[in-house]
Amino acid sequence: MKTKIYSMITLLFLAVSISAQVDRTKMPESGTAPKINIGTPKKFTLKNGLQVLVVENHKLPRVSVTLNIDNPPMAEGDKKGVSGFVGGLLGTGSTTISKEDFDKEVDYLGANIGFGSESAFASSLSKYFPRVLELMADAAFNPVFSKEEFDKQMKQSLDGIKNSENSVSAIAGRVDRLLTYGKDHPFGEFTSEETLKNISLDDVKNYYNKVFKPNNAYLVVIGDVNYKKVKKQITKLFSGWEKGEMQTQALPEVTNPETTEINFINMPNAVQSEVAIINTVDLDMKDKDYYAVLLANQILGGGGTGRLYKNLREDKGYTYGAYSSVGASRYASRFKASASVRNMVTDSAVVEFMKEINTIRYKKATQEELDIAKAKYVGNFVRNVQNPGTVASYAISILQNDLPKDYYENYLKNINAVTLDDVQNAAIKYFKGNKARIVITGKAIDVLKNLEKTDYVIKYFDKEGNPTEKPEMTLPIPEGVTAATVVDKYFEAIGGKDKVLAVTSTMMTANATIQGTPIVLTSKAAAPNKTSQIISVMGSVMSKTVFDGEQGYQEARGQKMNLPVAQIEKAKKNMAPFSDLAYKNGLLDRIEPIDGKNFYVIKFDDVEVFYDYETGLKAKEVRTAKGPQGEVKIPTTYSNYKVVDGILFPYEIGQKMGPMDLKFEVKEIKINSDVTDEDFK
Repeated sequence: MKTKIYSMITLLFLAVSISAQVDRTKMPESGTAPKINIGTPKKFTLKNGLQVLVVENHKLPRVSVTLNIDNPPMAEGDKKGVSGFVGGLLGTGSTTISKEDFDKEVDYLGANIGFGSESAFASSLSKYFPRVLELMADAAFNPVFSKEEFDKQMKQSLDGIKNSENSVSAIAGRVDRLLTYGKDHPFGEFTSEETLKNISLDDVKNYYNKVFKPNNAYLVVIGDVNYKKVKKQITKLFSGWEKGEMQTQALPEVTNPETTEINFINMPNAVQSEVAIINTVDLDMKDKDYYAVLLANQILGGGGTGRLYKNLREDKGYTYGAYSSVGASRYASRFKASASVRNMVTDSAVVEFMKEINTIRYKKATQEELDIAKAKYVGNFVRNVQNPGTVASYAISILQNDLPKDYYENYLKNINAVTLDDVQNAAIKYFKGNKARIVITGKAIDVLKNLEKTDYVIKYFDKEGNPTEKPEMTLPIPEGVTAATVVDKYFEAIGGKDKVLAVTSTMMTANATIQGTPIVLTSKAAAPNKTSQIISVMGSVMSKTVFDGEQGYQEARGQKMNLPVAQIEKAKKNMAPFSDLAYKNGLLDRIEPIDGKNFYVIKFDDVEVFYDYETGLKAKEVRTAKGPQGEVKIPTTYSNYKVVDGILFPYEIGQKMGPMDLKFEVKEIKINSDVTDEDFK
């Protein structure tokens, strides 16, 4: 026992002695780059040009195979979307097996088989792999392309397009690509309802016959296989794949604007703006400054340690994340810095983006920033090379990009050789702060006024990327229309003013979920101006807010707090059970067009209330609240009105809480019953 104690004491003093020799105030110096020995896949090439790479790995009894056809990009023009149908229809059976039998066998084998327009993938246990490879090859080379499946996928595609038409992020993504590369470039064109309707089943077959060729294709097998056996099977299955003429297409030139400009896309439904600073780059993986560009981008916007993230999220609180990226395609690439920001800080976010981009161009980064960026790339690289799939992907990259055979063996050495001067020179060359497109997709009424105060020229585009005029900020309010007349129209729309005034109390219960957890909202109101709101989670009261017309309190997690004076004064103006009675005293501010409809907007204290111009129904309330990062707009939407005792009430209520969108579905509404004075004590 004593021997063990003495040994522990000795080890303790040894540890203290070693620790005392380390200066923990200094970052450890980088050592020499570790020697990386990247394995080489076994290769063979079929007579039809298909190049096959096999990486044997027997740690697990699994195998995966990937087919990639390396065609140059081609524009699809007025039939954009046809390539998607190729990928969608491949794998829906073949001329030798029905779709039903194909799906059943794949499920029985516990396999995965999937297709793209110029690719295929399969994985399974190694003992089933020979059959799974047969199924993949059969589906790839003997497709059915049935009219029934085509019509089904056409409907799904059209539905998807319609569903994305009001998505601010989807519109932003497609328009910023179009503006970057041009509408005639394969990277700039996008699928629309119009282009989909131009596509026939024959177009899909023709596209498949044109692009699905082995001339420039790669088949990669990774896992628990025997090289000789798999080579024999691949040769048997894929040798009959006939080579064809490679399709090429001259790509349009991509350019940057002469001076930095704002390209604005108006989305009236946007509750936040999509901001992107973009410029095209001519960057190749063989370029000497390629590694310096990677590290410059990492310092600027490569994750939580990047300057953009630290500035726009951690310091300013404008967004949940701000990042940048830079491409190195053989055909066309771009630098892009982007974030989703609150409407009211859109112009400020642009200023901060441009400040950071210009700072990294004209002022050297710190050695600490460079060391952190290098450490990230070194760590990722060392971790990735442990994956057998990396061996194959690196080998294909060398072939496709015409890289030296020892390119990846020297990767870490080249990363570590980058200097601060190299980073700055790369930023100057590739981050064109002076010739960039600042693409903003957002709500014009909320953001344009402040954007016009910047020094940038603003050009306007619609959701298809077509040049357009500056959007109308508001519509003229008809003579004689006031906040009072708008509210009166609302009362008429929901059942009549007499019925509304006859309501002395209301009780509502509604359900929603937060990350899968059900919550229940119980709301009660009574004249004169009494309110109670309880939120319960799994039967337990999480929060309660009560106002009796004169005083009130909030209770959460067992702690009770009286409402502050300012909140009491606001509550006194509410005029429950119908707060719209109070809105009659507000200001009719504007008529705002949103998604093809017009809405009267009444301002009342810190809330804006939207009433449908045609129907008179209330569609939305947007409350402005002060948070740690400044003012925040909190929208509440109302829809799916249903009749309760002769009065229309909304049965779907949407609320936004930070990054979460809550959708309450009303389960019950009672008028003039089940509400007592005890509910407001």
